[in-house]
Amino acid sequence: MKSTFLAFLLLIALTSQPLLSSSLEHVVDITGKNLRANAYYNVLLSMPYTNSRSPEGLGLSNNIGQPCPLDVIVVSRYQSLPIRFTPLNLKKGVIRVSSDLNIMFRSNSSCPYHTTVWKLDRFDASKGKSFVTTDGFIGNPGPQSISNWFKIEKYVEGYKLVYCPIVCPSCKHECKNVGLFEDENGNKRLALSDVPYQVKFVKV
Repeated sequence: MKSTFLAFLLLIALTSQPLLSSSLEHVVDITGKNLRANAYYNVLLSMPYTNSRSPEGLGLSNNIGQPCPLDVIVVSRYQSLPIRFTPLNLKKGVIRVSSDLNIMFRSNSSCPYHTTVWKLDRFDASKGKSFVTTDGFIGNPGPQSISNWFKIEKYVEGYKLVYCPIVCPSCKHECKNVGLFEDENGNKRLALSDVPYQVKFVKV
């Protein structure tokens, strides 16, 4: 009887993980359609509890420190650059809430020898922030790529971007929202923050 009960518990343990992963909600664009891994989107963002009818967008800047690689900054929605999301499991084809993914802009001719894949830059002690920059790479989960993984999570009336990868369980890293840091030159740079941006997605 005891062995039968243990076998039953083992069966539950083996089958529960796929059920949990398959229950993850799909991320949708402003029309309610699922975000696809092979498509490009403009990301519209606004700080929480502000006028979301006039959101801003995301782009690249080469006027902050060294020219390459480029940093991710907040721009006018009309200057927003298309972004593609690549999930850990490419076979799924759709983007799910709270799942690890890579984020990249379309190729940029300003830095031909650097990728446009997002990665978390090293901690800037002078500003007390970790900034989002580029020149990351797609896939290959592990310690060498831990800075390249982000997530989309539900937030207020839309979503938010977070850095909290689980692709490398043994890797130590901080878990925080992706928010805004405005530097002394007025550049609005994406950085890890306690206050997130609310984001929505528009298919290009």
